Amino acid sequence: MSEVTIIGVDLAKRVFQLHGAHQDGSVAFRKKLSRGQFLAFVAQQPKCLIAMEACATAHGWGREFEKLGHDVRLIPPIYVKPFVKR
Repeated sequence: MSEVTIIGVDLAKRVFQLHGAHQDGSVAFRKKLSRGQFLAFVAQQPKCLIAMEACATAHGWGREFEKLGHDVRLIPPIYVKPFVKR
């Protein structure tokens, strides 16, 4: 199967939800990670697009992911709800 091309992240205080998808939109993984496991897991993934809701902590995480070579997109909160519905 092809490698992960996009990772969607739901940021929280202690537990982060990740959803990885292939180029064709099929699910690659769904993970629930603690704060300590989060950065290490993303560092192991191939270079891809990471999408997160724009919030206070998203900018800090985004900078860390860009250091690892990933492309980061912050989505305004008003546009996140349609992604949750489908």
